Amino acid sequence: MQYRNFGKTGIQVSALGFGTMRLPIFHDETVDEERAIAMIRHAIDEGVNYIDTAYPYHQGESEKIVGKALADGYREKTYLATKCPVWKLEKAEDFETLLDEQLEKLNTDHIDFYLLHALSGERMEDKVKPFELVKRMEKAREAGKIRYLGFS
Repeated sequence: MQYRNFGKTGIQVSALGFGTMRLPIFHDETVDEERAIAMIRHAIDEGVNYIDTAYPYHQGESEKIVGKALADGYREKTYLATKCPVWKLEKAEDFETLLDEQLEKLNTDHIDFYLLHALSGERMEDKVKPFELVKRMEKAREAGKIRYLGFS
């Protein structure tokens, strides 16, 4: 596996990451959890160390499956990225509620790369700025829940 510097973080991430937006599914469109976990773990066993998921992927099931896949020592072998569903925030405090929910679903105490998801000018004006999301992310970083913040 080839690895590259992730910006100025000092972290070496695999050139190939594993995104979990499209996991294997059954005919009823539910995720084939057993196959998905096997695929994620196989990728990690082969050197992939960057796993990407998000709150809405697979109707909210992706983060849960990633959490299961990263059990048994796999979490320590990876850098985990997920995203805050900015559109779901109705009030500022929802940020912490959703972050804690994601940490629980992912079965981890921290997220390496936490991104504000699907930003637009409207969301910047309606959610990010008035809810002071960057400050909230910085507080979560200080608390050890997030290592690096960003946006997508």
